[in-house]
Amino acid sequence: MSLLSVENLRVTFPTRQGPSEVVRGVTFELGRERLGIVGESGSGKSQTGRAILGLTPPPGKATADRLEFDGIDLRNASARTWRSLRGSRMSMVMQDPKYSLNPVMTIGRQLIEALRYSGGGAAKAEAMAMLEAVQIRDPERVFRAYPHELSGGMGQRAMIAMMLVTKPDLLIADEPTSALDVTVQVEVLRILDGLVRDRGMGLIFISHDLRLVSSFCDRVLVMYAGRVVEELDARDLSKAQHPYTRGLMNCLPKIDDDQRPLPVLERDAAWLE
Repeated sequence: MSLLSVENLRVTFPTRQGPSEVVRGVTFELGRERLGIVGESGSGKSQTGRAILGLTPPPGKATADRLEFDGIDLRNASARTWRSLRGSRMSMVMQDPKYSLNPVMTIGRQLIEALRYSGGGAAKAEAMAMLEAVQIRDPERVFRAYPHELSGGMGQRAMIAMMLVTKPDLLIADEPTSALDVTVQVEVLRILDGLVRDRGMGLIFISHDLRLVSSFCDRVLVMYAGRVVEELDARDLSKAQHPYTRGLMNCLPKIDDDQRPLPVLERDAAWLE
C-alpha cells in the first residue's frame, strides 16, 4: 500500500517573462521505503519536496492531479489538517538546516516544541536522547545553545534530531548529510534506516551524492529541468539507460583514473519536451 501518491505535480513561479514551471509533471508512488531523488542544482528536487508538504513559497503555486498522503488529499487540505500532519506525521530536513532554526529560541526549546509538549522532564529526556543519537557529544550544552552558537555541522545535526524526534511516518530529507563528516553521516543514515525498517517510515532522500544514494536507497528518481527522466532501482544506478543519468555517473571522480580532459555533461533539448 502506498504511503504517498503524487501524480502530475507542477510548481510554477511568476516571472517578468511569464510563468516559469520549475517542477513539470512529477509522478511517483512512495511506500515504506527509501526513495532517492537526484539531479543537478535547479532540477526541481527541493521544490518537489516542499510542494508535498504544502510549503511552496508564495507567489509560487503547486498543483497536482493527485497528491495523497495515507489516504488524505493534500491538494485542498485545510490549515488545521496541515497542523495535524506537519511535524507529527510529515517532516522535512531542509537543505540549509541551520538557517531553518528559530534564531531566538534555544535548540532545546525548539526540540520540545517539536514534541508538542510545553516542557517537563520526559520531553527533555527524549530530546537529549535524540541529540546524543546524532552524535552530539555535549547534548546538555547544545540543548541550552542558540543556533548562532553552533557550527554548520552541529546545526545540521540539531535540525535532523528535531525532525526525527517525533518519529514521523514520512520524512523528506534534503541533502541531510552534506555538512557532516563521514562518521556522523554513517550514524544519521543508520538512524534513518532503522526508522524505515522498524517503524515503516517512508523516506524521500534528496541528494547530489549518487554513490550514497545507490548504496542507501531502494529506488531512485532522476530529475532534469523539473522532470523525472528516469526511475530505477538504486542498485541498478550504474546501469542507467538515460543519457543524462549516464552523464551524471560519468562525472563522478575516480581515484584510480586520471581523466583528461574532465568529462562535461552534455544536454539535449529533447529532454525538455
